[in-house]
Amino acid sequence: MNRSGVSFLAVLTLTLGCLGLTGCTRPTAANFEKRLQEQLINAKPGDVIELPEGKFHLDRTLSLTADKVTIRGKGMDKTILSFAGQKEGASGLLVKANDFTAEDFAIEDTAGDGLTVQAADGVIVRRVRVEWTRGPNTANGPYAIYPTQCKNVLVEDSIARGASDAGFYIGQSDNVVLRRNRSEYNVDGYEVENAEHVDVYDNIAAHNSGGIGVFNLPDLPKQGGQHVRVFRNQVYENNTPNFAPKSLGPIYYLPTGTGVYIMAIHDVEEFQNRIHDNNTTNVYVIDYSTALSAPIKDTRFRPFTDHIYLHDNEISGGDKSPDVRLDGVKALMQVGGGSLPDILYDGVVDPKIAAGKKGQNPGQVCLSNNGAPTFLNLDAANGFKHPRNDLKAYDCSLPPLEAVKIPQVVEGSDKATAGGQ
Repeated sequence: MNRSGVSFLAVLTLTLGCLGLTGCTRPTAANFEKRLQEQLINAKPGDVIELPEGKFHLDRTLSLTADKVTIRGKGMDKTILSFAGQKEGASGLLVKANDFTAEDFAIEDTAGDGLTVQAADGVIVRRVRVEWTRGPNTANGPYAIYPTQCKNVLVEDSIARGASDAGFYIGQSDNVVLRRNRSEYNVDGYEVENAEHVDVYDNIAAHNSGGIGVFNLPDLPKQGGQHVRVFRNQVYENNTPNFAPKSLGPIYYLPTGTGVYIMAIHDVEEFQNRIHDNNTTNVYVIDYSTALSAPIKDTRFRPFTDHIYLHDNEISGGDKSPDVRLDGVKALMQVGGGSLPDILYDGVVDPKIAAGKKGQNPGQVCLSNNGAPTFLNLDAANGFKHPRNDLKAYDCSLPPLEAVKIPQVVEGSDKATAGGQ
């Protein structure tokens, strides 16, 4: 018996309902939801709550506050928690607990976010699918897999579809590995927002509005996101029309057809990615004030983007049909002579960094060995007066960032997380 005894009973209650016994019926939506929520409420450290195979309808948010609990299903296409027509709460599963593991189940059609984990130290999400089955729709929840203000997070081998903001959101968190996931038909595939020490690798971002965003925003409790590595990802054909409601704020202004974008952050390294056929631009390196016209009231916030190292990527095939629904994109196209390049840089540099420095690249934006992409520096700081397409000034290198190390990833189990490139 499990040391607590509780989750062993949970396993019996939730999995022995229909194993060929005469007169046996699967749990109904009502009793399944009630029993599962009871087990979550009564869970003790070390418990494993096993979910049976099947599709189960729930109408209110499930919540967990006990540390060191695992929720495990039979597979992301075999154990499905459907929140279609949800009556209470917004999230599907809301977790406020340390050392939490979720694996091998799906969450569908929540009113708000899918899987939310808040302020936790130690999070594992693996082989979890979160999806809005009607496809891209403004009424879908904002975030699919949503750890926020967390530490030591591993999200792997999972799928997100249909989020009206981001499929995978890593927000205000520290020490995160996001690997081997698939994000499609969301507004944004992956967002690393106000987070530091993050590795994003071996993921797929396809058919979203935007692929991967690495950025900081003002007016959030945690500021100073930095030290993010994005590598060995496939970022392609992110051309699904942006369906974010305007009420969600900045994401509404993300141009459809954006591959990778980096904004208001420093110390970012992106390498060995395949970025192609994103119809507005494949790579967008930009200052906060260029991207968004909202005034900055947060005195802690630094809007500049610098110390960015993009190298050894395959970048091609962008600018087939830029998103002209936004006035900002139209203006950028005018500066670019009617089109946008594979790599777009606004050229804005922190005056403190630029002071006393000579040359055309004081912000240390280094772009090397990325094939033969088209490029444009918008010269946004000078009113777009002298845009330049000479990439040579940015053919430089920076010291590689160190790999992110978290307890859930054994050193040496992956050459990248062990420091190899």
